[in-house]
Amino acid sequence: MRPLLLASASPRRREMLERVGVPLEVRAADIDESWHEGEDPAAYVARIARDKARAVVRQPGQWVLAADTTVTIDRKILAKAADGAEAAAMLRLLSGRVHQVTTAVTILGETTRDLLVTTDVDVIALDETAITGYVASGEWRGKAGAYAIQGIAAAFIREVRGSVTNVMGLPLVEVLEALRTLGAPGPDLAAGKPA
Repeated sequence: MRPLLLASASPRRREMLERVGVPLEVRAADIDESWHEGEDPAAYVARIARDKARAVVRQPGQWVLAADTTVTIDRKILAKAADGAEAAAMLRLLSGRVHQVTTAVTILGETTRDLLVTTDVDVIALDETAITGYVASGEWRGKAGAYAIQGIAAAFIREVRGSVTNVMGLPLVEVLEALRTLGAPGPDLAAGKPA
């Protein structure tokens, strides 16, 4: 069986799948990821995941996995911050509140499976010193919502209700279950890489 084709440039998605031994080939999809005016956040990430899966060229019989993650609060999408000022503004918005992280996954092969997973994330109240320090770390770069739960920002998270790996960009349990039921290339825990 050919390796699973991961249609993503995300190093976190690749690392999570490789760590549990999923055989991978990585080819980022080049698509327009613009949000459409009035588009619901869940519909937005679902559309992007489907478009990514369809955009990559795959070999006959090869399965493709594509995903897109967004951070929302008050139904507003917080994409990747363009600069430090925008990152700080996002962190102020998340401070002391619960927000949602939603990931859509499309698995495309002999059949198609779409997944949508949402996790609630409770952020502690952040003072300006914490925000300034975090922005200076640069960890926010390239991250939806301007933070990475697997990094320094873990110190800001009071509680996660739902999939933790979803907040990192891929709801791993749900994805692995879907790969198994579809007969797509799945995990070989003995071949996985230690942490």
